[in-house]
This record gives sequence, structure tokens and C-alpha cells, in this order.
Amino acid sequence: MRDEWFLGFSGVTCLVYLLYGETLFARLAEPAWLALIFLWLFTAVLGSALSVVRHAEQLAMRLGEPYGTLLLTLSVTFVEVTSIAAMMLHGANNPTLARDTMFAVAMIILNGMVGLSLLMGGWRHREQQYNLQGANAYLGVIIPLAVLSLAMPDFTQTTPGPILSHEQDIFLVLVGLGLYSTFLAVQTRRHRGYFRFDADAAHEQVVGDADAGHRALTSRTRPPLAHTALLIAYILPVVFLAEQFAHPVDYLIETLGAPAALGGVIIAVLVATPEAIGAVQAALANHLQRSINIFLGSVLSTIGLTIPAIVLVSRISGREIVLGVEHTDLVMLLLTLVVCVVTFSSGRTNVMQGAVHLVLFVVYLALIFQG
Repeated sequence: MRDEWFLGFSGVTCLVYLLYGETLFARLAEPAWLALIFLWLFTAVLGSALSVVRHAEQLAMRLGEPYGTLLLTLSVTFVEVTSIAAMMLHGANNPTLARDTMFAVAMIILNGMVGLSLLMGGWRHREQQYNLQGANAYLGVIIPLAVLSLAMPDFTQTTPGPILSHEQDIFLVLVGLGLYSTFLAVQTRRHRGYFRFDADAAHEQVVGDADAGHRALTSRTRPPLAHTALLIAYILPVVFLAEQFAHPVDYLIETLGAPAALGGVIIAVLVATPEAIGAVQAALANHLQRSINIFLGSVLSTIGLTIPAIVLVSRISGREIVLGVEHTDLVMLLLTLVVCVVTFSSGRTNVMQGAVHLVLFVVYLALIFQG
């Protein structure tokens, strides 16, 4: 259990904030104290999320593709929904927080994570290949769901502003869950081969056999039940700590006047970092197919699962949410989707495509503060 020391750290953090939370948050007006509390909680939540991903990956190795990546994606989706819901329900109503977070996740993954993976993978291996049918399957669901969820609310006339009516919310939930379920059937049953690349799969089998032999000689691997228990043990602190983390984030935005979208970016970083690490590592190891499964699967789960979940939370809690992105954000969303179609249209990638996505990511960050 020495490898699981962070579980003790997150547990102690939960206990401290459960007993002394009000006292700790009473001094947020002090800049140094605000920074300390922010970094403490950020580290606790991020470390727990990374540990969740670590154990999900161990289980994924037992399940193989595409089930392994699916388990990883669903684990991160749970952390994402929990974090957004905790901050959305904390304090004063912030109707744009969920939208800002999901838009930030899309920008961080489709531009930041994709750009870094393709740039570093292309730099090391010059050109990388992947299964074009799988990428097209992802984008074929991501694009309509992204437009319906984040763009269409700007143009509906049933309600004023970038929001949907009750009936439209229900329709969006059903469409999101329906299309995601259909995609899962394609990914795990009818067309599993779309999400594997033959040469990459053969190489992974050789490496996996060598690693298994090495582990057998050095140490005994944990049984799947142990990884499952530890995965749940790391998820539980996230539920409580995400709500505590809302205090310093709200203070930054509501009291210090930081851009409202910054709250969404902070949550998105917590959610996307674990998968970003896995995607970049896979690209560097020349397993681009796994990298694509990670980052496109993450965006799809955010749009297909997280948005319906947050819509339901808003209806149950009575907290109104604004879904439609506006002005420059709408342009960035549509531009990103178009560039993704171009990037994943040939079955091969190189550093040029990675550089383009990273430029779009820098533009997104600049617009947060220049807007």
C-alpha cells in the first residue's frame, strides 16, 4: 500500500475541511492564504483524479481495447460530472459555469491535447497512422452533438437568450444519451475493428507480453478486484473535495473579478489532465490509435454524457443553466470542429497538424482574458 500514499493525503484533507472548513475559508481575503488553499485543494482533487485514471488503466489492460479506453473515459466522466455539479450547486447561481466548463474541456482536448499529442508524436516518429474509420465514427457523433448542445441554444426562439426550453432540454438529453448508446454498440460490438490499428495492435501485444513477463519476475500484480476497490476509494474524496474547491474558485471570480470563464477552465484542467497525460504518452510511444481513442472518446463522453447529466441536475435543483456559447466562443467552436475534420481525414498525421491545433488553443486562452 506504499504506492497508495495519496489516498491517505486525500483522506486527511477531507477530514480537515470537514472539521475546520469554515475557519480555513474565513481568511480567503489574504492573498497568500487564498493561494495556499487553492493549491492544496487543486492538488488533492487532481491527485485523486490521476489515481482514478491509474487504476482504471490497470483494469483497462485486463479488458483490452476498446473496453479499456471506455472504462477510462467513463471514470473521468464521473469525476467531471461530480466536479461541475458540486461547483454549480455551491453558493450563488452561476448559470454559465457548466457551459464554460464543457466548452473549456472541448477546447483543451480538441486543440491542446490533440495538438500536443500530434506535435510530439510527429516530432519523434515523423508521421503516424491510425484507423480512419474510427476517427470518422467519433467525429460523426461529436459534431452534431456539439452543435446541438453548445451552438443551437443561441438560435432557438422558444426562450430568450442562449437557453433551451424544458421540452428542448429533455430532447437534448434523449438525443445525447441515445447517440452515445448507439456509438457504444458500434464501438464494443458491431465494429470493434474501427477503433484498433492492426500494426499498432500487434506491437502492443509484443510489448504487453514482455511487460507481463517482467512483472511476473519482479512483483505480483494486484487482482482486478483490488484495482476496482482502490478506484472507488479515490473517486469518493473527489465528490467532497470538489465542493470545497468551489470556495476559492468562487472567491477568485465573484470577489476578485477574474474572468467568469476561468472557473470553467480550472475545472476542465482538473478533468482533462489525467487523460492528456495518457494521450501524449501513447502518441510518444507511437500508439496513435490509443491516443485518438482517449481524446476523441473524452470529448464525446463530455458532450454525450456530461451535458445530459448536468441538464438533469439543473432541472432537479432548480438552477438555470446557459448552454449556448456566444460571440468569439461560437466561432472558436465551429472553427475547431472544421479543423478536426481536416486533421482526421487522411489516416496519417504529422507535426503541422499538431502545430495548427496548438495555435487554436493559444487563441482560446488569449480570448478568455482579452474578451
